[in-house]
Amino acid sequence: MPNKYDVIIIGGGVVGCMIARFLSRYQLDTLLIEKESDIGSATSAANTALIHAGYDAIPGSLKAKMNTAANPKWDNLASELQFPYEHSGDYVIAIGHDELPKLDDLMQRGKNNGIPGMRLISSEEMRKREPNINPLVSGAIWASTSGICDPFGVTLSAAENAVMNGVQVALYTAFKDFIIQDKRIIGIHTNHGDFYSHWVVNAAGLFADEVMHKAGVRSEFKITPRKGEYFILDRAEFSVSNVLFPVPTDISKGILVTTSLHGNTILGPNAQDIYDKEDRNNTQPGMDEVFEGAKKLTPAINPKHIIAVFAGLRAGGNAPCETSGVDYQHDFIIEVPKEVQGLVNLGGIESPGLTSAPAIAELVIELLKDAGEPLKEKREWNPIRPARLCFRHLSHTERQSLIEKDARYGRIVCRCENITEGEIVAEIQSLIPARTYDALKRRTWLGTGRCQGGFDMPRVTEILARELGISPLEVSKKGKGSEFLLRPTKEDKNAG
Repeated sequence: MPNKYDVIIIGGGVVGCMIARFLSRYQLDTLLIEKESDIGSATSAANTALIHAGYDAIPGSLKAKMNTAANPKWDNLASELQFPYEHSGDYVIAIGHDELPKLDDLMQRGKNNGIPGMRLISSEEMRKREPNINPLVSGAIWASTSGICDPFGVTLSAAENAVMNGVQVALYTAFKDFIIQDKRIIGIHTNHGDFYSHWVVNAAGLFADEVMHKAGVRSEFKITPRKGEYFILDRAEFSVSNVLFPVPTDISKGILVTTSLHGNTILGPNAQDIYDKEDRNNTQPGMDEVFEGAKKLTPAINPKHIIAVFAGLRAGGNAPCETSGVDYQHDFIIEVPKEVQGLVNLGGIESPGLTSAPAIAELVIELLKDAGEPLKEKREWNPIRPARLCFRHLSHTERQSLIEKDARYGRIVCRCENITEGEIVAEIQSLIPARTYDALKRRTWLGTGRCQGGFDMPRVTEILARELGISPLEVSKKGKGSEFLLRPTKEDKNAG
């Protein structure tokens, strides 16, 4: 791998990967570094998977501008990058008459943000639309322009399209410090040596404050991790017709109930400010809060239908909105700072960060142009990432034809989700190879059904070891330090 580039992107979440994809249109040597074993494995892998309409963002804030600009782009983005996306719409539910005025406030905020497709609906109509809704519903907002996606699928699709167009991705590569000469960043120190570039893009998510501080930028800015906990329900037991939000709080959009693209109902998240940027553990108080919050919307949910829990962290920042007259202290940062040259600085990219990612990427391009970077488009740039083969979605004829070409597609490894050995091997050999169990899980959805990997894990371990040419003892859940196996139970034929 060379060590000189035009642009280096720090962070392989959805924003960093979307920026890489947009930069790949130009005649630039671009490197994206990610400290973990896979892209999109932090905030981008653990969220509500919603593309927001934009009515909740504070009018005049950068969050509102990015959300409003990005929402209409998702249909074309899904078409080019071939990831699943559904215009689901969403409801904001008022329970009891005390919450009704908040619906009026949201309607006005949506109007101020220029959000189309919003209307108030009555409690009677809401009960007809959603049979599982709390009978105490007093009214609701219907927002037609929101949608649902697979956030990791979006991240991976953007990253793979970037790689198709020449971007390099370096995993297990952690930023350590900047190399600065005469108040200009000329490169970075990493755990794998030094890399030099004309520009560095700080898309480090939860760690963006630490990165910018090393450049002498915004010393007062701080990211506080905000933990959100979730439940996943068995798809056969409970579902709702659309995304159901409660009326929002001052710090979050509230505990929602939604059915994912994969068919499972998701409950959550709550919002708890913590200090540890690596703490994604579920807690009993947090899970109790999520379940009670979800029951407020849909009382019929039953804890026996829960098949998994998870937690994610949002990068809650303290940046004030820089639009005159707007009093808001938790806005996005997207800038070329004056303190040092050669840096595009992003921070506080919490919700609606996923929704805003394509608009943020476009703004980064504009900032580079405004700073004098001569961006020349490639003559041959391919915006299309081929769709992933999904065996369970094929017809019987298509399945048979595929098996005749490659017998590995005839061997089901994950029975809950009908994932084949052929699909697993294809991901291990892909543009951004899956090298851990969790990387395969995010790409194929294996291990996400009722058994939660109990059936497939031994077989997947065997396949990973075989394809990567490593010992089964080296196969891990999510990278170094998370290996499944400790030692053989029998060292030789005569042991034990």
